[in-house]
Formats: sequence, C-alpha cells, structure tokens
Amino acid sequence: MNLETDVTHLPKVLVFGASENRLASAVDGLRDQCQIVPATSLADALTRLREDNLQGVCVLGEKLSPSAFLLETGGLLEKIPDGIALLDLESNILWHNDRLAELAQQSASLVGQPLLDSFGTVEILGPDFCPFHTALGSNESTRTTIRVGDKNYFQVDATPVLEDLDEFPNYLLVMVRDLTSEVIQRQKLNAIYQAGLELGDLQPQEVLEMSVDERIDLLKSKILHFTQDLLEFDTVEIRLVERTNNRLTPLLAVGMEPDAESRELFADAEGNGVTGFVAATGRSYLCEDIDNDPLYLPGAPGARSSLTVPLVLHDEILGTFNVESPKPGAFTENDLQFLELFCREVAMALNTLDLLVAEKATTAQESTTLMLREVADPVDEILNDAAWILEKYIGHDAPVTERLQRILSHTREIRELIQKVGEAISPDLGRAGLSAREQSESQVLRAKRILVADSDKEVRRAAHELLGRYGCIVETAHNGEEALLMGRTFHYDAVIADIHLPDMNGAECFQRMREIHEHMPVILMTGFGYDPTHSIVKARQMGLKSVLYKPFRLDQLLGAVEEAACGQSASRPC
Repeated sequence: MNLETDVTHLPKVLVFGASENRLASAVDGLRDQCQIVPATSLADALTRLREDNLQGVCVLGEKLSPSAFLLETGGLLEKIPDGIALLDLESNILWHNDRLAELAQQSASLVGQPLLDSFGTVEILGPDFCPFHTALGSNESTRTTIRVGDKNYFQVDATPVLEDLDEFPNYLLVMVRDLTSEVIQRQKLNAIYQAGLELGDLQPQEVLEMSVDERIDLLKSKILHFTQDLLEFDTVEIRLVERTNNRLTPLLAVGMEPDAESRELFADAEGNGVTGFVAATGRSYLCEDIDNDPLYLPGAPGARSSLTVPLVLHDEILGTFNVESPKPGAFTENDLQFLELFCREVAMALNTLDLLVAEKATTAQESTTLMLREVADPVDEILNDAAWILEKYIGHDAPVTERLQRILSHTREIRELIQKVGEAISPDLGRAGLSAREQSESQVLRAKRILVADSDKEVRRAAHELLGRYGCIVETAHNGEEALLMGRTFHYDAVIADIHLPDMNGAECFQRMREIHEHMPVILMTGFGYDPTHSIVKARQMGLKSVLYKPFRLDQLLGAVEEAACGQSASRPC
C-alpha cells in the first residue's frame, strides 16, 4: 500500500485501524482532504501522537474507543495527577505522560527503560510482588505499593491491553499514584497511637519510687522524644494551667528565648499572647506569619510561624502545647490535626501522672493515718500518767520534774515525726483528697492543740483522725479529772468534752476548766441531744458558746473548733 503522496500542505490526521484493508479504504477516502499518518498498533499510535503535529484522529474498529486518543491529543493526559505509561511485554516503557517523569524525578524521556528501574532504588511492599507478570499471566488488573528511598510511596496499577480479538495482551497500561502523604499520615497516626501507649505506660511501682521532679523529668523526656522524632518539631513549649489562679506554668521549653520561657502568662484571651488565648478558649491557633499576627508574642529566636494547641481532657483545659518554625507558613492543617491528636495523648499522660501522684499521696496518708491511730492511745496514756506524776512532784524534786518534761517532749515528738515522715514521702500529703476550701481550713487549724475528753475510745480515735487530717494536734483524756489535770499541766487552744464523763457532767467540767484558764475555749458534746442533767443549759448560762452532737458532722466539728481555737467565725484566718 502506497501512502506516500504529496499532501504536505494538508492537515495531518492519525488513522488507527484494526486491519490493513480497513486502513487502506479509509486512506483512499481521505487522501485528497488530509495528510494521512497511519498507525497499525497502539504503541505506534501513542508514539505518533506525541511526536507528530497532528490536527485530527481517525479510529477504526468496532471495539476500539477513541477516548484515550482524544485525551492524549488534547493534552489532557498531562493534567492528570497520576503517572501513566504503556509497557511492552518486558515491562519497558513505550510511552508515558510527563507526570510519570516528575514522580520518578527524571527530566529526560523514560521510553525504553523498565518502569521500576526508572524510579531508582525500589522496594515492592505488596500485596502483589510481581504485578506486571501477574497482570500479563492472568489478563486481570493488579495493584501493588512500592517505596522509593526512605519516604516516598507509590501505588502501581497495571492493566493488560488487548488489541482486536487477541487472546493474550500485548501491552500493559500502568498508572502510578503518589501515596507519600497518605502513607506518612497513616504512619504518623499509628506512631501517635504507639506514643500514647508509651506516654501512658507509667508503671505505678516505677513512679512511686520516684521523686516529684523525677516523675516530671520522665514525662518531659518522653514528650520531647516523640515531638522531635515523630512530629519533627524542634522548638516546643508546654505550659500547664494552675487551677488556683489560671497562671500558665512552664513544664517544658526547648529552643525558646530565655525571656519567653520566663514570661508570666495567664489563661486569658487578651494580653497573654497566643498561648493565653488558646488556654482561655480551648481552640487551636495557627499563626502563619508572626509579623502580621496581633496575638503573637516573641518566643523562639528567628521564628516566623507558630502552632499552638490546647491540652484538653474531659473538656478541662490542662495547658497548652506550642511549636514554632523559622519559616513563614511552615505548619499545615495536617500538622494541626497531628498535634491535636498527640496533645490528647499528652493530656492523658499528664492526667495519669497526676492520678499516680495522688495515689501515692493517698497511700502515704493512709499509712501515716494508720500509724498515728495506733500510737494515739499509748501516747495519750503516757501524757496522762506524766501529767499526774508532774502534779505530784512539781516543786519537790527538780530532777524528776525535768526528766518528766523530757519524756513528755519526746513522746509528743513521736507523733510529730510520724507526720513528718508521711509528708516527706509525699509533699502533698496534707492536701491529698482535700477540696480548695478544706485546704484553706487545714492551714487555719494547723498546729492548733486540742484536748478531747470522752470515755469512748472510738470517739477519741475519731477526733484524732478527723482533726489530725486538718493539721490539729489532738490529745485525749478518759474522764473529767484527767482532762483537768491535762489542762493544768499543758497549754491547749480548745477543749472538747463530753457532757457524760464518768466522774462529772458537762457543766461541772466547763466550770472547773474555766477556773483553771478563765478564757479557755470549751466545747461540750452530746449524743442525740440527750442531756438529763441540763448541763448544756447550765453551761450556756456560764458562757458556753458551742455544742457538738455525736456522731460528728465534719463541717460542724471544723467550724466549732476553728471558732473556738481562733477566737472568731469559721473560715476566717486565725
């Protein structure tokens, strides 16, 4: 067939047909109107499309679709974000779009090269480890994932191409899609999950053996490790909200200016920079250009952009997590989402640490309370006996008196040393389990010496436990005479006496205690309001101000003791 005709002045038209006869008849019909560019194979057609300046395409054959040629002719294949290539049976590239060369980071044509070799060092990750052979052998599409270098991932889809009624494929159409951002995002999500497990893996036994500073350093080192290795942020600042005054206390700062680290900030949306705004509102803040952001306060040296995320747990804002970069617009929405996810894990770790610290404080408190409970009765017995001996020998035998005074001093020290050991084990012992109001009251009542007179051992123990929790020094007596003896021998800030003592009623005890110390605050107590001798009424006539009813209501007990010991209304400082 002779197609060489002097038609160079006519427009070029690609003619692609299923058979030579069909192609010949088409050429005869178009010879006078255009310059014919024949193609007898798919590879030949695609090559001519790329190399010749064509003005038209003619596709022959019932089972052939012109859509691919039309896309190629119009240049639309170059707009597709995926790499596209046509391979021969040896997986060599016959044709490719420009995007494939971009993905392979090649500037020259890849035609003639094996597709995978054009990407350099490739690791096939599966699921199909021989995708091209599988597609050719099965006549079905295959899919696999490859890794190029350390951080580039691509999805490779191979589809066999049959021409006319061929039984076996002659070509493979391959699409290469860049999965790098998706894979890295998935890897980061998995890494954040693992980071959360490790951050939360604070074994109670391990933590209980650490000091407060050691526990904080452990958590800080873990947070910093994952921040730098996982999120790849070199500059970081974490601040925690103090619940009492909303002050933002620095927990961790790396790469920040010294002035920025020491800057006093509060959880307030105004006047406290981005950090204060985030802590106050609970909303993340992406600062793309610090020069044009009214909230930004100087942090890292040379910073141009920042990202600040709240540390939130159960709708409570625990603090803030801030990262900065010397590049403007360095942080994306993906960075924001990753940091928010990471901060959830950090918040949970901080909460876990607080719970373990509280558990340690509670354990120490329980141990201290148990020891104090067990020594309370023997110590009080020693004090009672020593007071009796002192009264008999005072003024008669100075050495004996001096020895007894030393015994009393050392006996009281036993109780104080137990309390100090408990506080040394946990510095927050005195505040463990106390509300803010109770903590305030514990400061008011601390070191107040209270004498409790009751024949019931359980009542005496309850007084030790309840008032001791708030810092009071409690000593007890079994009856009225012991109480009076203790009152004559030692100083007390207040006396609590039952109205039914074995040797006297409440009115008698009140009167005689006042005879010893005219202004001694005395509180009488009774069970269920039962007072057959009307001792409370009589004592009121003598100046009694407070009455307690057993079993104690804690708030009433504290209020009465505070008013008596401090000489003013409850909840006011002494």
